[in-house]
Amino acid sequence: MNTTLPLLAQQLLARHWMMATAESCTGGLIAAACTDLAGSSAWFERGLVTYSNEAKTDLLGVPAELIAQQGAVSEAVARAMVTGALARSRAQVAVAVTGVAGPGGGSASKPVGTVWLAWATPQGLWSERQVFAGDRAAVRQATVKHALEQLVQHLSPQGLAFG
Repeated sequence: MNTTLPLLAQQLLARHWMMATAESCTGGLIAAACTDLAGSSAWFERGLVTYSNEAKTDLLGVPAELIAQQGAVSEAVARAMVTGALARSRAQVAVAVTGVAGPGGGSASKPVGTVWLAWATPQGLWSERQVFAGDRAAVRQATVKHALEQLVQHLSPQGLAFG
């Protein structure tokens, strides 16, 4: 992440874009990583920690029915979280994460380490599921690293195709 954040800052500043985060399993670690970089107020707009289902609904507008049907750790909820972060901020770019960091809370279909991530930029919205290994701290750190690295990759001139 040493080079990821300065590159992200450079990419956002060049476009005059701001960034927002919507975090569940990481509890604000993505926002903290961003704001650890001096001068981040020029490109980091806000971070929303929506750990409970109610917070996802109240702060991000994620429909309670969607959470009930799909579960908080799902692609649909991650996508609704990132959409809500953009709608409730002045940012043009957002990242959202929801997952099972452990050590408990996992299931056969969503084992510990399962994380759904979603990103949004003016060019589109994309999401993916990852299963990170390790203890709670390792899962959370891997989520932060992956979230930021993928955003940098999508903002690069080569960019990835949106799915």
